[in-house]
Amino acid sequence: MASQQRKAISVLSMNTIAFTACFAVWVMFSIIGIPIKQLLTLNDTQFGLLIATPILTGSLVRLPVGMLTDKFGGRIVYFVLMCAMLIPLWFIGDATQYWQFLVLGLFVGIAGASFSVGIAYTARWFPKEKQGFAMGIFGAGNAGAALTKFVAPTLVVTYGWTMVPKVYAVGMAVVVILFWMFTYEDPEHKVSKTITIKDQLAALKDPRVWKYCQYYSLVFGGFVGLSLWMTKYYINEYGFDLTTAALLAAIFVLPSGVIRALGGWFSDKYGAYKVTWWVMWISWVCLFFMSYPQTAVTVKTINGPVTLDIGLNVWVFTVLLFIVGIAWGFGKASVFKFLSDEYPDNIGVISGIVGLAGGMGGFLLPIMFGAMKDITGVNSTVFMLLYGATCVSLIWMHYTFAREHQEHDMEIAKEHAVDEYVKSHENPEEYAAAKAAVEQAHLLEELITKYTESKEKAKLEANDMRLRQLKAAAVDTLE
Repeated sequence: MASQQRKAISVLSMNTIAFTACFAVWVMFSIIGIPIKQLLTLNDTQFGLLIATPILTGSLVRLPVGMLTDKFGGRIVYFVLMCAMLIPLWFIGDATQYWQFLVLGLFVGIAGASFSVGIAYTARWFPKEKQGFAMGIFGAGNAGAALTKFVAPTLVVTYGWTMVPKVYAVGMAVVVILFWMFTYEDPEHKVSKTITIKDQLAALKDPRVWKYCQYYSLVFGGFVGLSLWMTKYYINEYGFDLTTAALLAAIFVLPSGVIRALGGWFSDKYGAYKVTWWVMWISWVCLFFMSYPQTAVTVKTINGPVTLDIGLNVWVFTVLLFIVGIAWGFGKASVFKFLSDEYPDNIGVISGIVGLAGGMGGFLLPIMFGAMKDITGVNSTVFMLLYGATCVSLIWMHYTFAREHQEHDMEIAKEHAVDEYVKSHENPEEYAAAKAAVEQAHLLEELITKYTESKEKAKLEANDMRLRQLKAAAVDTLE
């Protein structure tokens, strides 16, 4: 029989492989959507809806799937989820009308819910001090988006776009079989049967959960949105063909997925807050420059007008995009480190809520990208939108964490002052004893106060009961 550690490693490995395959399927329309757009003569808003439709289902299903994972365990939920997408995935290649692509995309989109299952299933196999790194390794399955960038364009050019979903369906079937063979279940990882759906959904009332939803809607939603959009962006903005544009987009997608494991390690070592804070600032700086549109300025000189082209060339732009991808890879890991630290007992539900928010960001952003481009005609409005979202995240993070850090710093300062006082006096033992006595006296005073209040309350209740009894006796006498 395999040891617990060996089981944990096997589960982590298969979870990561399965998530990589699911993510590749989830963003498949980012590549096949381009020839479909030409085939159906879609505008940019319709194209944005087409590539974002699978993201909608994957987002909405994340919460119920996370709840099912807490109840029934990750292995069976993950297996059923992957099986359910195989048939609609196969038939995408046979679709001919816009509505057919949208409907099949909705069914295939459940692949995105694999994250909620896998993150909870993975976390429970590891101790708390290693959960950040383990979840980071699992989250590296985001690199499945890069897999699509490498594989799908080649299939499109060689065999046509209709071959892509069929090849993906066969590959997914192989992954499903391997997953069932090399994963395990532990009954202790399930929540108590007495826990109801109402108990699980109580987490929605926690304001901290909504804070983490906002962060994740940027670092993960932005990642998904750009993964879907960047191939088309390179084609429109810089004039590349499909294969080259997809490879350049992979420079953003692949590192952002793989680096998530390192982000988990950093979050374990330095704390989720510090990592997330730096992620937001780095994103803010890069997106500021990427937001600037390609501009031509004509300056009148004594020798005649001189035209200056102002804007990022493709290489500077790609370097900034690469940095944003790395930052968001760290951010995706650090947000879930927050969750594993604060919600260890119901991480399936919490990851479902936060994952839903991130997925909804990935669904809405491509549609907004397309609409803004149709309205303004400016490609870089994509990054203007993301820049604004980053500003909101920074402001929210500053004010929500400021009080917690002030209290923490005051406590550290108080302890430091006590230590310095003890070191500078001749009899530190006497001071420590006096300090302990004062603290005990303070606790004793609180106890006496509470006892006195309870005693008075009991006395009032006894008097009230006595009066009611006398009134009842008087009524009986009169009758």
